[in-house]
Amino acid sequence: MRAIRLHEVGGWEYLRHEDAPKPSPQGDHVLVQVSATAITPTEFAWYPTFHTPEGGSRPFPIILGHEFSGVVAAIRPDCIGVRIGDLVYGLNDWFSDGAQAEYCLTVPGNLAPKPASLDDTLAAAVPISALTAWQALVDRVKLSEGQRVLIHGGAGGVGSFAVQLARYKRAHVIATASAEHASFVTALGADEVIVYKTTPFEAVVSAVDVVLDTVGGETRNRSWGVLSKGGRLVTIAADAERFSNPRVRDAFFIVEPNRVQLLEISRLIDAGVMRPVVGAVFPMEHFRQAYEQKPLRGKHVLQINGTS
Repeated sequence: MRAIRLHEVGGWEYLRHEDAPKPSPQGDHVLVQVSATAITPTEFAWYPTFHTPEGGSRPFPIILGHEFSGVVAAIRPDCIGVRIGDLVYGLNDWFSDGAQAEYCLTVPGNLAPKPASLDDTLAAAVPISALTAWQALVDRVKLSEGQRVLIHGGAGGVGSFAVQLARYKRAHVIATASAEHASFVTALGADEVIVYKTTPFEAVVSAVDVVLDTVGGETRNRSWGVLSKGGRLVTIAADAERFSNPRVRDAFFIVEPNRVQLLEISRLIDAGVMRPVVGAVFPMEHFRQAYEQKPLRGKHVLQINGTS
């Protein structure tokens, strides 16, 4: 099969588009023929990208891209919950090869039927971002009606889903964005949009119940001061993983695959409550452009096989 493989520690400049062995499902694994996969540039900073669960070094080459849409191509007899030919979307295990290839492996618990209203390129941009927003706002902080939530990066992959989900939960949604994206984020459901390049958010926001930090660094540091008494900050910024400060480490989490949540997200998408945001779609062989060009909104997607 054709795959995009990483050959040493570093960034996208060490990726190669090349032939690779086609994986074969074992045990309860599912072989998926990949239709599309979304680009997540921060994968180069993730611990599982270069380490095994036991803490050793993963052998090269490595395939990135851990969210996808596609078609179930093969299963083992003891695999339940999916059938050959199912149109699915989902995630790969973080410590295993991903979906920047014509085929990938996953397990049934990491898959769900893709939203019927989306084509494959749109569906591929859903799993990581939508599950992250769900697990941050619903699981961790249990966002409820009337609460005030500040979402950093409202036009990004996670931020755009978070704005829509918070609106669905009837919270008061405040989001940061660039000037060119302010009206877009308002259309997603934000009650207030702060143009971060001209207005420090802490100058106009206070006493929020929840902060969702997708940026990290100084943005996160300044966000503690706008929380109400008892307020919660949640961060997904990769730099938080390196901190020893217990406040930062407790606020950090990595998204986990969850079939039940993917099913609910599909339902909300098909009901028109949420929609993915894709900046651009690139053919597989143009992967370098997909990494080089920062998406204006949402995520970039690689088209691996034909859409359906």
